[in-house]
Amino acid sequence: MDVFLMIRRKKLTIFTDAKDTTSVLELKKKIEGILKVPPVNQQLYYNEKTIMEDDKTLQDYGLNSNLAKAQSPASVGLALRQDNGDFEILELTPYSSPPDLPYVMKAPESNGQEQAS
Repeated sequence: MDVFLMIRRKKLTIFTDAKDTTSVLELKKKIEGILKVPPVNQQLYYNEKTIMEDDKTLQDYGLNSNLAKAQSPASVGLALRQDNGDFEILELTPYSSPPDLPYVMKAPESNGQEQAS
């Protein structure tokens, strides 16, 4: 079954899909095609805490079509190896909130009462 993923690193977000039987290494190869960073220099995180192992499948981490849907993809963190050989600390920049609607676009409040006609 298809699994929809949102791979996040700092302000970068990559949306992709894969089979639940896809290995973590195969997912890293897919990321390599986008970012041009070899799999050995990538570290993927599930739930922002668990480092995903290359030989395990997405299904091993509970990523399946019931959890990771197109409308609500599962989030996977990405950290890259730095020049000193260590992996950077996983950093996910929070999404900003949309601005408030202008007054003229807001729906009038009814206070739960219907107007009689």
